Amino acid sequence: MMDAFSYLSVLLSIILGLAIAQVLQGYRSLFLAKGRVQLHLPVLIWSGLVLLFAAQAWWASFGLRDRSDWTFQSFAVILLQMIMLYMLSALVLPDVPAEQPIDLSGHYERHHRAFFGFLIAMLATSVLKDVVLDHRLPLPINLAFHLLLVAIALGGCFVRGYRAHLAIALTAVAGTFAYIALLFDRL
Repeated sequence: MMDAFSYLSVLLSIILGLAIAQVLQGYRSLFLAKGRVQLHLPVLIWSGLVLLFAAQAWWASFGLRDRSDWTFQSFAVILLQMIMLYMLSALVLPDVPAEQPIDLSGHYERHHRAFFGFLIAMLATSVLKDVVLDHRLPLPINLAFHLLLVAIALGGCFVRGYRAHLAIALTAVAGTFAYIALLFDRL
């Protein structure tokens, strides 16, 4: 007999797999169009972070394996978090048109507010997940990292300029690596 977590995790894994595939296909398209691509370092950093977010979400979901009291509400909040992650992956890199120049900076400029909005939504659903599943907020250090990343995302929404966005992306990298090292080093 299959346990509930194994059954429910199939759909979550599919969405995470699609998110990862979306970014990897974006890399492939950029590589194949390399002579036509104007690189933009913040986009490349965020695309790597989206892959890391997906891996971390998959890793962290293993912590749900012993849960037996599943409700549709608890599943829905986790599903919503994965959908927000997929939307990040769908926005981080542009579709690559045939034989036209690809301006990563222009793509970022056009879509960065939506991207950071989905990041904030993903973080909010992550906090909501703890409230729904455990009837409490995340542990203080976990909540602090969520709030730090929300602050970074808000900066990404409203700050202008290449250097500022590069600093925001690099701060997100440092924060994400610290978060994983402190809270998700082991299963």
